[in-house]
Amino acid sequence: MRSAVRLAAGDGFHLDAVTCVDDHRGWSAAELGSGHRLVLVRRGRFRRKADGRAALIDPAMAYLGVPGEEEHFAHPAGGDVCTSVSLTPRLWRTLAGDGPPARPTLYVDARLDLAHRRFLAAARGGDTAFELAESLLSLIGTALAQLASSSTPASSGSGAHPGAGAAVAPVPRTTAPAFGPDSTEPPALGPRDTEATTSATPAPRPDRADVRPAPRPGGGVRRSGAAIADAAREAIAADHPAAGGLMSLAELLAVSPYQLSRAFTRELGVSLTHYRNRVRVGRALDRLEDGEASLAGLAADLGFADQAHLTRTIRHHAGHTPTALRRLLAPRTP
Repeated sequence: MRSAVRLAAGDGFHLDAVTCVDDHRGWSAAELGSGHRLVLVRRGRFRRKADGRAALIDPAMAYLGVPGEEEHFAHPAGGDVCTSVSLTPRLWRTLAGDGPPARPTLYVDARLDLAHRRFLAAARGGDTAFELAESLLSLIGTALAQLASSSTPASSGSGAHPGAGAAVAPVPRTTAPAFGPDSTEPPALGPRDTEATTSATPAPRPDRADVRPAPRPGGGVRRSGAAIADAAREAIAADHPAAGGLMSLAELLAVSPYQLSRAFTRELGVSLTHYRNRVRVGRALDRLEDGEASLAGLAADLGFADQAHLTRTIRHHAGHTPTALRRLLAPRTP
C-alpha cells in the first residue's frame, strides 16, 4: 500500500512524502508516469523497472520519472519512505532543457543528499515563494550536475550526459538485477542471479526454475557487473557482517576481490570504498539531523577510527564539518 502526503506546493512544483509499506518480490502491475519528477529515498530500498530497465533505488540512488513511461515496482526488502518532487513541463524545460533525462537514475552523493535535506527543511518553514523555491533550484541544480558528471553511475543504462538538458540516446549495456523480484532467496547473499542481456530493454526474467547459470572456466557462475554491484549495495545497506571488508564481501558474493572492485567502480562510477563511506556519511547526517551531541560516540557507532576520521570523511563527502552540518540541519526556530 502506498500513501502520499503533500508537504508543500509552489509555482510550478509540488513536494510529497511518499510512504510504501509493501513487502513483495514480484513486480507490481504497470503504472504510467504522470509527470516530471525527482524521487529520492529517505529510508528503505526498492526496485523500479521503467520501460524494461530495472534499477535498485535506495538513499544512494535516486530516479527521474517522465510522463507516460511504464513503471513497475518491487519491494523485496519491505517498505520505504521517499521524497517526490514533481515539476510542471514548463518548469522542467526551464531548469533542465528540452528532451528526456540522459539517464533514469542518478547517484546521490552526500552533497545531493544535503540539498535534499535542506529542501525538506525549507518546506517546513512555509515560505514557498522564496526559501522553498531557492532550495528547489539548489536541489535540481545539484541533481543535474550529478547527471552531467562523468562519474555518474553507468548502471542506469545509458552513456554520460554531455550537458544538462541535452537529449542523448541511451547506450545499450549488459544489465541484470542482483536478485530478481520473484526470487525466494535473501538479497545479496550469494551468486544466484545469473542471466544477463546485452539489450537496453531486457527480456522478462524467467522463473527461477528456468534459470541456467552460465559456466565459467574453472567453475562458478557468470554474473554481470550490474548484478555484482547491486548485490554489494544490498549487503552494505543491510549491514551484513561480511560488508565490513572488501575480502569478506567478495567471499560473500562468491566473486574475486578484484572482480568486485572493478565491477563496482565501472557500474557506479565511484569506488567501493567511496560508496561505503558515502553510506556511512548518510547515516551520520541522519544522526546530526536528529541533534546528535557526541561526535566521538557517532564515530564509534559508525565504525570510524576516531572523531578526526569521521570529520575528515564527512567534510570530504559533504563539504562541511559535522559541527557545521549539525547547525545547517537543526530545526528552525521562529
